[in-house]
Amino acid sequence: MKKLAAGILLVLLLAALSLPAGATMNKYSTLFLDTFDTVITLIGYAESEELFNEQAEQVHAMYLHLHKLFDTYNSYEDEGIISIYTLNERAAKEPVEVDPLLFSLLTFCKSNYELCQGQVNVAMGSVLSIWHDYREAGLSDPSQAQLPPMEALLAASEHTDINDLILDPEKMTVYFADPQLKLDVGAVAKGYATELVSQMLLSGPMPSFIISAGGNVRTGNIPQDGRSAWGVGIQDPDGDVLGLSDYVEVLYIHDVSVVTSGDYQRYYEVDGERYHHLIDPDTLMPATDFRSVSIITEDSGYADMLSTAAFLMPYEESRAFIDSLDGVEAIWLFPDGSMKMTFGAMNVAKSCGATNN
Repeated sequence: MKKLAAGILLVLLLAALSLPAGATMNKYSTLFLDTFDTVITLIGYAESEELFNEQAEQVHAMYLHLHKLFDTYNSYEDEGIISIYTLNERAAKEPVEVDPLLFSLLTFCKSNYELCQGQVNVAMGSVLSIWHDYREAGLSDPSQAQLPPMEALLAASEHTDINDLILDPEKMTVYFADPQLKLDVGAVAKGYATELVSQMLLSGPMPSFIISAGGNVRTGNIPQDGRSAWGVGIQDPDGDVLGLSDYVEVLYIHDVSVVTSGDYQRYYEVDGERYHHLIDPDTLMPATDFRSVSIITEDSGYADMLSTAAFLMPYEESRAFIDSLDGVEAIWLFPDGSMKMTFGAMNVAKSCGATNN
């Protein structure tokens, strides 16, 4: 429900921002509920509803295809699609040829592993699958919810070496040098997919748009109604997500992404304690320094990766990491309710005087 409501929050926020008279284009919107385990909202300015619907159909089709490619838990071999699930079943036996889009995602993740200081590791699937199973069991029967045994997590962590993910760019194949290695691209896949979709829209007849995919927001050109920017809300982790007052900040942006990693989207409770899905690769437990970290940068896949990495570091490390990157800004929300921002984030934040006029 939290992920669904995050998309609703964006829709409500945008609806609350009044449109000036004399808009030259028409605004349309639609929702998709069948990809990436979240609601995806598309809002765009187009010359006609027919044009918007054409673009929306292309967006939906692309998300559906990418969802299947990047899926860790389902096979689509009967459709001729090699997914992450299929790689986890077959790639330790022999090199497996994959779709160029899946290959590009894995290449992107492996090439940025060092940049993210090892915090975002798509080869951590063996550990994350244990947490997934215990979380699903805990959600199904909260009275019996348990934590994964540390012995099992430690044993699984012995099979998370990114160097055992062998990518052959000439043959477009993937091979696991460790038979027990498993992939999980959840930290990056949704943002990466959103960026691919956005690039398609930017090169087409509807470049003025905003996409919200759970905690991933990608804006295109400025709204075609006289405003200079889109308004994007940063959600209050403890808020009633159906209320317009339940965001802690509003950012006025265009042609960039805002991606948030937080502890309030996928979690379960054990003995009254919340355990979310963002797992520290050093402790093998959910990180506890922040409620959320939001990244502002152009590329949504890059932002998705960075938001996870920044969330998993202590604040001083996280701040130094973000400050070392060009064109990247961040907002940190702490468990005590306080918030810190980079200077660039302040420049687009409503609380610091930014507007969309």
